[in-house]
This record gives sequence, C-alpha cells and structure tokens, in this order.
Amino acid sequence: MFDEVTEKDIQRMEEEIEYRKLVVRKQALEDVKEARAHGDLSENFEYHAAKKFKNQNESRIRYLEKMIKTAKIVSDESKDDEVGLNNTVEVYFEDDDETETYTIVTTVRGNSLKGLISIDSPIGKALMGHKAGDRVYVEINANAGYYVEIKSITNTDDDGSVELRKF
Repeated sequence: MFDEVTEKDIQRMEEEIEYRKLVVRKQALEDVKEARAHGDLSENFEYHAAKKFKNQNESRIRYLEKMIKTAKIVSDESKDDEVGLNNTVEVYFEDDDETETYTIVTTVRGNSLKGLISIDSPIGKALMGHKAGDRVYVEINANAGYYVEIKSITNTDDDGSVELRKF
C-alpha cells in the first residue's frame, strides 16, 4: 500500500533528507571519529552510541527516500464548505456529549495526540467530503460505529514547517 501525501509533504521530506545529509551526517561522522580516538572500541560506550546515532540517521534518510519514491500524491484542495485535507473540523460526539477539534492530514502526518487525524483513520475517512451540520456515521468495523455531527470547518493554512524526527 502506498502512503498518500501532498506536494507539501514531499517538500518537507526532501528538506529533512537534505538537512540530515548535510548537517546531521557530518556531525555523526565527527562523533564517531572522536569516540574512536578514545581507545579500546570493545568497551567504548561513546563509540557504540555514536555509531548507533549515525546508523539511525542513515536509516531515516533511506526511509524518507523510499517513501518519496513510492508515495501517491493527493491534492490538498477541497471545496470551502466541505471537509478536506488540512481543514480543521469541530466535531460533536453524540455518545459522549463532547466536542473535539481535529485537523485532517495525510497518513504520514497523522498524530492523534496533537489533534492531527489521518485521512485513513475511521473518523478521517468518515468526515471527508461532508459539510458543516452533517451527521456522519463513523464505522470502526462491521459491527461497531458511532455518530458525530460536524459543527464547523475551517480552512487551515499549512505552514509548511519541517518537523524533524527526534531519536
């Protein structure tokens, strides 16, 4: 299965790759070189930690390059009155009598702890294309689901900032 990403997501990944290749890789190599100079490598924790960090950085670069190569590009444009990518949606949960706010994003940016809901999540799929005031059924599986009401939709400007992954 291909990850669905926008042109902005691709741009962010390319910026992260460039940063990792030009800045992080250089620092990681220096750290390995410095730790190697401390002597006996079999008991040198700094050397092993530096090598691990260097390898994690290279793995992240390969992961991002593969993701760019295999990604499916999707449009982040939607009608002003419909839920689409990068829209912030205020949703009323009938069962809990609570209102929550989510931003609908691509699969690679999804982070429910920050209110970023993937278009592949059950609620993300259910909300896409609906309008404010619509009552939407969110199907969890064939036997379970719940209703939500879309209270408001805000077109959010995606700032394009790069969020570098921390190890």
